[in-house]
This record gives sequence, structure tokens and C-alpha cells, in this order.
Amino acid sequence: MATFATSDQLLVIIDPAARETDGESVRIAKDVLSAGAAAKVCMPDGPEEFARVLARRGARRPVVIGDDSALIRAVTLLHRRRELTGCVLSMVPVGGALNVAHTLGVPAGTVAAARAVLDGVERRMDLLVDDSDGVVLGALRIPGVTAVAQAAEPAAARGWLRPYQHLVRSLSVARPVPAVPRPPARLRVEVDGETVVDLDQPVENISVTPGGRHGLADVEIRPLSVGAEATPVRAAGRTVTVTGADFRYRADGGVAGPVRRRTWRVVEGAWGLTVPGAP
Repeated sequence: MATFATSDQLLVIIDPAARETDGESVRIAKDVLSAGAAAKVCMPDGPEEFARVLARRGARRPVVIGDDSALIRAVTLLHRRRELTGCVLSMVPVGGALNVAHTLGVPAGTVAAARAVLDGVERRMDLLVDDSDGVVLGALRIPGVTAVAQAAEPAAARGWLRPYQHLVRSLSVARPVPAVPRPPARLRVEVDGETVVDLDQPVENISVTPGGRHGLADVEIRPLSVGAEATPVRAAGRTVTVTGADFRYRADGGVAGPVRRRTWRVVEGAWGLTVPGAP
């Protein structure tokens, strides 16, 4: 694990949603970072400006102040520019959805996370990359259709109606998306080209997680059962392909799809994130 010096130059990118959600935490993070290193602070107004700022970072180490979506956006942009391997990202989590950041080892507290940016170490992590050039940092899930139907409208709303989040929240409470009974999912799951579950076996849930074993993804498939719980099917491999009727999937908390086929591959040690060093 690489360590960092406080003489490093930082590019602090403050996501607009973080400023709206918790301006005080943003101010604290900015003060701690500016006091400990030479920091250039940028406050982009939207995704396009966020991308431009990150692309023009030069030799500065990027620090994202924001939620999981801001971190995922930064990783995705760097991956698509083929600059992810040579860039170490840092994050101070501010916002509502922070499960991915905390799971990856970013401290929950604003001051602790900012101190980790200054004094922490680089942790190299595996990445799931799909055949549309999308990325998955943490967990990938293919849940039952009804579960996705209940979550799809609020998740989509968060993506493009962020300025109207209070209105969206009130509408989502007043007009919940009803669960619609659907036939059980029938999906073919292939790991490294070998079929693990075929279309004749209905499945309840599929999870794919990178990094369990370096360079491999851990795959767990829960067959649909009646009565006694079915034994999960487990496998590990570098590529995972799921095929079947239109299905949606959850990647790092967001819902994607529908698709009929998607392949994910593991890129070992694809990206670096600053985390606290050993005490």
C-alpha cells in the first residue's frame, strides 16, 4: 500500500448534491483538507463540468466530496478515459447514499475521512466492468422482478431530478409503485464460459462481488424454492455472463436494465482508493 505526503497537491471536487444536502460537512472537509495540503477546490454545477474538472486535474490527486454516486461517477469517467490505473482517488463521504463508500473502507465521519485523505494509504481494488463499459465497485445483484419494480421509480428520480429531491420524495411516498406479480426469473448464468445455472431452473437472487479472491468474482445463485430453502449455488471466476428474458440488475445500489444479456469481467487491482492506514 502506498502512503501519501501532506505536500501532495489535491484537487477537491465538491459534488453539487453534497453542497445541497450538508453544507456544514462540506465546509469542515474543505477546511481540514486545505489546512493539511495544497488544495485546489472546485465546485462543478453538474455532471459535464464534473467530468471536465476531473479530466484537467493534471498532477493533482482528486478528492471527491459527495455520496456514492459521485464516487461511482469519478471511477466511471477515469475508466472510460483509460486513466484509472494511474490515478488514486480519495473521498470524503457527504450525502444520503454512502453504503458503497463505507463498505470500501472510507471512514464515516467527515473529519476522519478528510484526515485519511491526507495521512492514509492507497488500497488497490478489483473492479467489475461490463460489456457496455459500465463499472461496479461493490456488489451486483439481480433480484426478483417485483423488488426492482418497487425501487425503480425513486432510483431513476434520484438520477436526473436531484434539484427536485424533496418533491420526488413526497411523490414517491404518496404514489408508491405497486408490486406486480411476475413469473419467476429464468436466467442462464455462465462463469468463465461454464454454465452454472440454466434457463430450466428459476432463480430468486444472483449476487456477484469482486475482490473476494484477487482477480476473481464470487458468484452466489439462490434457486427459487417451494417449501424448504434451496441450497445456494456458488462459483468464482473472472467473467460472469447472465442471459434470459428482459431483466434488471442492481449495481452499487442503482437499478440498470432491462437487458437480455450482460457480461461482467473482473479487472484485478484496477483502481486505488485512499483509506486509513494501520494504527
